[in-house]
Amino acid sequence: MYEELTIQAKKVAEEILEVSNLKKGQILVVGCSTSEICGDKIGTNSSPEVANAVFEGIYEATKEKGIFIAAQCCEHLNRAIIVEREAVPFSEIVNVVPQPKAGGSFATAAYGRFEEPVAVEEIKADAGIDIGGTLIGMHLRKVAVPVRLVNNRIGEASVAAARTRPKFIGGQRACYDMTMA
Repeated sequence: MYEELTIQAKKVAEEILEVSNLKKGQILVVGCSTSEICGDKIGTNSSPEVANAVFEGIYEATKEKGIFIAAQCCEHLNRAIIVEREAVPFSEIVNVVPQPKAGGSFATAAYGRFEEPVAVEEIKADAGIDIGGTLIGMHLRKVAVPVRLVNNRIGEASVAAARTRPKFIGGQRACYDMTMA
């Protein structure tokens, strides 16, 4: 069962990395409900084993390309982010260590596997994966663009994804108005 979750997670990660065209050093935020993966209601059945399996699949895909994972904690830690220190050299670090039922199993898995894990209150990631309806939008850069994945399930959980793009400023009308001044 865990091997299948790892394979599914890797396929999801590979797909969003390809579609979003992330470059080395960019950040992929991941919110993950292991409860939903197991077919239960979010927040009711945290599973470190499931989290480790899913994390390994995503980590394998991102590490190959030099992409950083930002693991979103659960609401008990105000959706703080666990990330490699190297990814956020100028961010304000907060003092917290996630646990399966206080931070979430996925964030705990990330904290255990990263070389130099730190927690930050927020991040502006370049793309994201939401496994089981964890609501990652607060940690994406503007402007978030939904990505419809072919690989849109991990276990029993639905998977949503997004990439970001720079804002469009001005436009044809704004340029026209400027020439009239």
